[in-house]
Amino acid sequence: MCAKQVKQTPREVPTTGHVWDGIQEFDNPMPRWWVWVLYLTIIWGIGYTIAYPAWPLLTGHTQGVIGSNQRTEVEADIKRFDDANAPIKAKLVAADLASIPGNDELKTFAVSAGASVFKNNCAQCHGSGAAGVQGKGYPNLLDNDWLWGGDMNAIHTTITHGIRNTTDEDARLSQMPAFGVDGILEKPQIADVVQYVLQISGQDHDATQASAGAAVFAENCVGCHGEDGKGNREFGAPNLTDAIWLYGGDAATLTETVTKARYGVMPAWGGKLSEDEIRAVATYVHSLGGGE
Repeated sequence: MCAKQVKQTPREVPTTGHVWDGIQEFDNPMPRWWVWVLYLTIIWGIGYTIAYPAWPLLTGHTQGVIGSNQRTEVEADIKRFDDANAPIKAKLVAADLASIPGNDELKTFAVSAGASVFKNNCAQCHGSGAAGVQGKGYPNLLDNDWLWGGDMNAIHTTITHGIRNTTDEDARLSQMPAFGVDGILEKPQIADVVQYVLQISGQDHDATQASAGAAVFAENCVGCHGEDGKGNREFGAPNLTDAIWLYGGDAATLTETVTKARYGVMPAWGGKLSEDEIRAVATYVHSLGGGE
């Protein structure tokens, strides 16, 4: 005898009362396990804010009952690494600057540490790859064209004291006259000397104007750039005969440079970086390929 099958009717689920375009929204409860997980995360979150520093106050923040302080932990980690590196840093500071590139131990440490210093303090102007930004006045540190010298001692001095800043009395200092703005040269003379600079740098130029510009150059520019136009590191005067230009070497840019002059400023890092950091970043820059 077969049992009689009873047709079950689906359980009626109440609705939320929301209706949109004839569609009703059922009021199905969330799964019980999901609700308990939610409650547990809330309890865990409250417990976390009690145990660890969390809530901001008017003059500080809650400290947490377990006394954890991430700032103190980071400072302790930094001190631990500083203590571990103290002996090699002392050697770096005591070493003769010129000897560092030839000392494998010091160079390895200095290049590694200097790369970090460079990225944190120098890359904003010189670029992450140290190639500078042509047309903006930020020198390329990868080539051999150094306004103030590219050996270890010269680089160290430049980093320590900076260039044309007002914070260090020993900063590298030079000033190119604004030949046009100050009325030293007339526009035709500026145009002529620009053509002469184009000529000695191997660019297309007007020969007639360049010939006249040679006399203007001899009377106004040789004192800094030299008779041959190859510059003078004592004054930070650039070599005008090569293809490397800090602000650009086309006729329009050269005209602007001669007319208004340039006055790039580099900060002095002597008061911001420690001596071992300055030596490290000097070694790093020197190792990039352009160091002399």
